[in-house]
Amino acid sequence: MNDATSYTPPAVWSWNKDNGGRFANINRPIAGPTHEHELPVGRHPLQLYSLGTPNGVKVTVMLEELLELGHAGAEYDAWLIRINEGDQFGSGFVAVNPNSKIPALMDRSGAQPVRVFESGAILMYLAQKFGDAFLPADGARRAECLSWLFWQMGSAPFLGGGFGHFYAYAPTKIEYAIDRYAMEVKRQLDVLDRRLAESAYLAGDDYSIADMAAWPWYGALAKGQLYEAGEFLQVQEYTHVTRWTNEIAKRPAAQRGRMVNRTWGEPSSQLHERHDASDFQTRTQDKS
Repeated sequence: MNDATSYTPPAVWSWNKDNGGRFANINRPIAGPTHEHELPVGRHPLQLYSLGTPNGVKVTVMLEELLELGHAGAEYDAWLIRINEGDQFGSGFVAVNPNSKIPALMDRSGAQPVRVFESGAILMYLAQKFGDAFLPADGARRAECLSWLFWQMGSAPFLGGGFGHFYAYAPTKIEYAIDRYAMEVKRQLDVLDRRLAESAYLAGDDYSIADMAAWPWYGALAKGQLYEAGEFLQVQEYTHVTRWTNEIAKRPAAQRGRMVNRTWGEPSSQLHERHDASDFQTRTQDKS
């Protein structure tokens, strides 16, 4: 590997398969499937194909919150997609999400199946499907909610693919890259902290899909659970983010949603696949 201080980009970039770090086995510069694999389909109208990373947790929290509200039509099957093993490049998954990223949703409740991909799009789709649940109806509050939702969608890549990659996963620690992204993540935390100093939740007084989008990322960061970077980023400084994080963590639906498709941590925190509400009691997990 080139020394970060002396590297000069070539005139034309070429793919070096040996220079991908921890995720070299799944990262590639082309799209499309790598193998044939049909996705399973369960008995519920909503079929989720995901993993319990922050982007996946957004959707399972939303589905569990909808069920908590009494929306029986939000019952779902959550199938595990092991991204480290390349499940997202199977032909069936690519047909649902051509971008090969989790989460991906198939809604089979109508005459024709509807695919939805990108976590923010899924949150909006589900909110609108169930009568604007967790999405304010009036213009100003709806605009505030959607602004924070899209803020999260635009900001999280700097936290995950930026800071998280260079701090936790890159094969070489590059001071410039870590400093650049640490500065940006702390700026984002300050943005959130200032907003939450004046408002109970991101869109105002009511919990919304904007909170469901941000909490799995910034809540985990505030609790020191993301990249083990709590001390490095001094997350305890952001007291309003911590208050908001703890409030959401008390919600039963958030607790359940965080478990779904989770394959790490304490066994009691994992539910590899979810096909029925009773799975949370039995802790049904695959044994592979």
